[in-house]
Amino acid sequence: MDVRCIGCGLWALLFAATAQAASPPRFPAGSVWHQSIADADVHPQSGAMLARLQTLGGWGNGNRMQIDFSFHVQHVPPGEDPPRYPVVPHAVYDDYYSPDCEAPGSTMPVPAGAAFEGQGGLQCDNDCSDDECEDCHLIVVENALVYELYNGNFDGARLDALCLAVWDTSVVYPPEGRGEHCTSADAAGFPIAALLPNADGVAAAATQPDGDLGHAIRFILPNARMASDASLGGSDGKLYVRPASHAGGPSGPAETVPYGARLRLRADFDMTGYNAPARAILRTMQRYGIVLADGGNIALTFESDRFTEATWDELDITPHIFWDGDPGDRTPLAVTDFAVIDTGPRIAETYDCVRSSVVPGAGVFADGFEG
Repeated sequence: MDVRCIGCGLWALLFAATAQAASPPRFPAGSVWHQSIADADVHPQSGAMLARLQTLGGWGNGNRMQIDFSFHVQHVPPGEDPPRYPVVPHAVYDDYYSPDCEAPGSTMPVPAGAAFEGQGGLQCDNDCSDDECEDCHLIVVENALVYELYNGNFDGARLDALCLAVWDTSVVYPPEGRGEHCTSADAAGFPIAALLPNADGVAAAATQPDGDLGHAIRFILPNARMASDASLGGSDGKLYVRPASHAGGPSGPAETVPYGARLRLRADFDMTGYNAPARAILRTMQRYGIVLADGGNIALTFESDRFTEATWDELDITPHIFWDGDPGDRTPLAVTDFAVIDTGPRIAETYDCVRSSVVPGAGVFADGFEG
């Protein structure tokens, strides 16, 4: 029996149920997020970087590759015109990331039922002055545009936030993404929604004996485990590598992995004991990798099933499936099961954002070159 197909009948039924669900946002095939790295060159210092990361504690949260399911991604139904609210500087800090993010006063569609990350509605604790707050992301997809808000809240008339980044999924972005040294709603300058495994996408991939999700997966590490190097100059030694365009607050030794690093799961990783949905995720890590997007303690972030047809419970994908080996004999995902792909030299972070010339919604760069 081919163990890859155990339960395939169940996943086929789930796929039939998810066929009408809104697809996760995806960029064109030429985008860096959808490029296979199965045969890409490994960085010459890969082993040393991962060994150093392991000595620093490996993954966050006790070296556990845990999953956070708190990101909600809502799609505006075709033909609907939801209310649009202006985005203004943060109500608590009177701050906004400019010119990195869309100009203050830009509007964002907010359809009925939308909810901030980890919340049931449009209220979120974005006041971090007492170190007790949430990231408060709000993500809405409207046609080809993906609106991603960071550290936001809603007062009924306005969204206050530190950043609104609008991504145009019809465009192949340049290597610097939205701009060199520019952040987004994610510290590395990445899109978020397009890098989140989605329950419907996993259910569909699980119906294929060799299925995968077709895109890189976002992951995070504690800041003190990400590389900094004062010899590069920049701001306090902070640095990143492609596909990142920005670094948050990395403060680890130079020998560990940098912001933006793209890691590939080894091809011979033992998938025994993992079900079909989990195998689809693991094959995605082997073919498209995981990309270091932000600082934090829970390594993986998946889209919640608030707006999907399939649910993570139905797929038996739990927060701890990749680390605790219970139930069954599963090999947990260790730092040393990955290799660091060579994506180019380290870039010293200056925080002097220079926006690229992509015009969201126009499908072109500002100079007229079509993406």
